[in-house]
Amino acid sequence: MLTIRDLGVNFSGFWALKDVDLDVSEKSRHAIIGPNGAGKSTLFNAITGYLKPTTGRVNLDGQDITGRPPHELVKSGLGRSFQRVNVFQDLTVFENIQAALLAHHSRAYDLFTPGARLYRAEAEAILEQVGLKDEANRVAATLAYGKQKQLEFALSLASEPKILLLDEPTAGMSPRETSEILDLIVRIQEAQGFTLLFTEHDMEFVFAIAETLTVLVQGRPLATGAPADVRDDPEVQRVYLGGHASGGKDAA
Repeated sequence: MLTIRDLGVNFSGFWALKDVDLDVSEKSRHAIIGPNGAGKSTLFNAITGYLKPTTGRVNLDGQDITGRPPHELVKSGLGRSFQRVNVFQDLTVFENIQAALLAHHSRAYDLFTPGARLYRAEAEAILEQVGLKDEANRVAATLAYGKQKQLEFALSLASEPKILLLDEPTAGMSPRETSEILDLIVRIQEAQGFTLLFTEHDMEFVFAIAETLTVLVQGRPLATGAPADVRDDPEVQRVYLGGHASGGKDAA
């Protein structure tokens, strides 16, 4: 689904990413892990068009998407969530989903049909799917943090992604919220069959759902493989996992 070759991002002589090769299989769950400053968010920004790569190519489902702007990539089937919650704080939960559907169906600039009438059934179905139906009429800003992350996940589903990139989906969550979002992500990914690429510092979360791991250190891939193989790799143990190999929050 996603193929990256020789990807590099240079900031005024500093290589934040260099020589990155990555293959993400269709319908898989692939995790990118590494210490703070390893280049994980830079990699996501280069894939999703928020940064233009200095070198290399990015291909999505056989199509070259290198350097294309984010709004075009969403239309190509690439969805993303961010470390910080990115929802419409002043809209209700229902209006958030409805707005995402209007954008996805290119109706955001329709001046002739009131937006409130459109895609109501679709919005209700998404809210039911992610467990937010009872919160539909609440203003997003009044939701607990974990519920806002659920809403952001729901917004990404509205674009019907082929591949969804989640940047630290459990950041700032309590253990209970982490467990709930883990179950939600796995259930919906398996039901809809999209590809999942995510970064995460919670090793318990990573080893619970990832089918493939890539370890990124100082902007370069150190190892890629099945979670058990990567966890037991001596170099990965030395450079990154250490005491976190058996699970838990990464303090790096």
